[in-house]
Amino acid sequence: MVGSPSAIASAPSNPANPSDQPTPTPTSTGSSGSSSSSVSDVVDAADAFIDTLDDDQQSDVLLDFTQANATAWSNLPCGSTCRVGIEFSSLSDSQLTAAKAVIKAATGTTSDTGDDQITQILAADDYLGTTATGYGSGNYYLAFLGTPSTSGTWQLHFGGHHLALNVTYKDGEVEGSTPYFVGVEPTSFTEDGTSYAPLDGMHTAMLNMLDSLSTDELSEAKLSESFSDVLLGPDEDGDFPTTKEGLKVSELTDDQQALVLAAIKPWVDVADDDTAASVLSDYKSDLDSTYISYSGTTALDTQGDYVRIDGPGVWIEFVCQDGVVYTSQVHYHTVYRDHNTDYGGEFTFS
Repeated sequence: MVGSPSAIASAPSNPANPSDQPTPTPTSTGSSGSSSSSVSDVVDAADAFIDTLDDDQQSDVLLDFTQANATAWSNLPCGSTCRVGIEFSSLSDSQLTAAKAVIKAATGTTSDTGDDQITQILAADDYLGTTATGYGSGNYYLAFLGTPSTSGTWQLHFGGHHLALNVTYKDGEVEGSTPYFVGVEPTSFTEDGTSYAPLDGMHTAMLNMLDSLSTDELSEAKLSESFSDVLLGPDEDGDFPTTKEGLKVSELTDDQQALVLAAIKPWVDVADDDTAASVLSDYKSDLDSTYISYSGTTALDTQGDYVRIDGPGVWIEFVCQDGVVYTSQVHYHTVYRDHNTDYGGEFTFS
């Protein structure tokens, strides 16, 4: 969920300067297989950002690529107690602009995915901060784990409440764009005449997939367990179930399989466009060995409504929870992982 009252109370209250509040811009995404030229754009943006920082700030941003640093992310508004990096609220306007340029260079360009979705999530936290303390786009942290380069291994590590972006690079290519956690409360809102619904594309794609199933297929896809949150959220690295559950995609028609692939796409699109296309192609090849499942209802509008896609590589969960700040509404949590390339496949989890 968004965060317990105690977590909210203890979270740092550092809302970003109103002039720095994000506005949505068109964007899209990917995972392994991006060209070295696109990675060089990320490295150039990272170097430009680093050049704006003093020595102390650089020591906050440039960290070792260790398992402890890579896995330091959360969906909670827990500030630096659960994250590494430099806090957005500590940056000047020009530094903040340079930091956001790194994220934009690394992520996709399709509307409501990639950079656009991330920008909207920050806007959602600013909106939440007008109602409750401890929220705001200033409470997000950016770090480079390892040295940004077109050679060697390093990670772009960015997140805050309801967001964790982990893109790992190796020898000039994207080696992994997961884990990617994203959530939102409220699910839609309007601020300064602009309407936001950051996870609407994900929600709609899952609905379309479930709506295509027959009664018998729904029965086969139904899980016996109930879920109050995603299974593989923070601190659950490597804990994939040993047995896949639900309905095997190979049992579906071509049209239904296309809807499964369409349901996967909004998550894959967190990465740069070339990477996203490559990863989606891999997941398409794996569809016959992929399973879909759900718990609760297929309307995805009530506490405990849950849907999962689990393949040889792809792992996606989407769940509805009662609101924490807006208690009369549900809010969404979702996580995208890959069985093989979380954190670029650099770590082994028992």
